[in-house]
Amino acid sequence: MRKADRLFEIIQILRRSKQPVTADAMAAELETSKRSVYRDIAALLAQRVPIRGEAGIGYVLDKGLDMPPLMLTTDEIEAAVLGAQWVINRGDPQLSKAAQDLLAKIEASIPERLRPYIDDPAHRVVPAWDRAKDAIDLGMVRGAINGSRKMLLDYRDVEGRATKRVIWPIILGYYETTRIICAWCETRKDFRSFRSDRVVTATVLDERFPERPSSLRVKWRKAMEADWKRRKAEWDKEKKAAGAGG
Repeated sequence: MRKADRLFEIIQILRRSKQPVTADAMAAELETSKRSVYRDIAALLAQRVPIRGEAGIGYVLDKGLDMPPLMLTTDEIEAAVLGAQWVINRGDPQLSKAAQDLLAKIEASIPERLRPYIDDPAHRVVPAWDRAKDAIDLGMVRGAINGSRKMLLDYRDVEGRATKRVIWPIILGYYETTRIICAWCETRKDFRSFRSDRVVTATVLDERFPERPSSLRVKWRKAMEADWKRRKAEWDKEKKAAGAGG
């Protein structure tokens, strides 16, 4: 790898990491020596790249680096195209259009020699033929999440029973054939998931929920992890019992 390419890659490694990155970790990713990384860091500092840190602890990239945002590698372009294809095929109409616009913007911003990676990519996302149809506007749900607004749902469960729920939406989950609204449910006083195709009507309320969506997402992840551990323990117990009985 040329030195110029390696310097660019070091910046990319630091950009995507939220924690200090050690010279050992960078050397392993770049398949070079730690000594070379130290020299490259010194070269970047000499060019006034805002890197902080020291040997043995790690390095971070301060904000404010003035660098063209679309200096993309071929792998990065293919990753963007593949992700956009998935959203075009499986996202709601608003996100699907946004993904098409994104590809058009990337194509207009990259050199001519790289445009075939977008116009004629070497990979395809299989269409979701049996995808459930959304009963509500998911753009409205995303707006409620970003605005920390409560929602009132008329909802039918898998058995068709109707309920009214006031929820605090925090995540939209895009699965292969369904979309899920993950939320705190005021009725159940717990986190619940609601399939978008089972929502009869939905209204965004003026009232904001009292916690930030990011804080609720942390609690939701912990609750999901605890539930997974509980389920796994039950499965292991049943498996052990079945083995003993056999």
